[in-house]
Amino acid sequence: MDPLTKAALAHLQFETLHPFLDGNGRVGRLLVSLILCQEGVLREPMLYLSLFLKSHRTRYYALLQEVREDGDWEAWLDFMFQGMAETAQGAVTVAKRLLDLFEKDIRTIQSKGMAASAFQVHRYLQEHPIASSPTICREENLAPSTVNNALANLERAGLIREITGSARNRLYAYSEVLDLLNEG
Repeated sequence: MDPLTKAALAHLQFETLHPFLDGNGRVGRLLVSLILCQEGVLREPMLYLSLFLKSHRTRYYALLQEVREDGDWEAWLDFMFQGMAETAQGAVTVAKRLLDLFEKDIRTIQSKGMAASAFQVHRYLQEHPIASSPTICREENLAPSTVNNALANLERAGLIREITGSARNRLYAYSEVLDLLNEG
């Protein structure tokens, strides 16, 4: 059986069994991504059908019921394949937008003549869009003063912002990344 069909049917069967008091939907959606990883379609479990299923909630529940009552497997598979395709296309679009954002921000860092450490901290924030100075120091093997200067320069350039409002235990957010990831 092809991986997409296997994932769609596994989701259907899991949701039909409904084994938990809470969390069945989340686990069922995760099951799709994990099967696609196990089958080699994805390298990471990064296909999140939640938005598609939420946007088409009425149709989703109706199709689940139609399979249970009438055995309408084809309509179910068509629906899930559409969801996987739309979700994958959306992920590609977001990935391209993230790359464009990173390139734009690198040009800003270059134009402001920031030190190489600002590029290193920026690169770290691309993968960890919320981070603290001590974490960046530890993960990037940089001195606290180096990281704090880089964070201050990135904040002055408008690329990141401090989100706690405190003098200690500060967290910095690469807000535009978070905004892109949270769309929808």
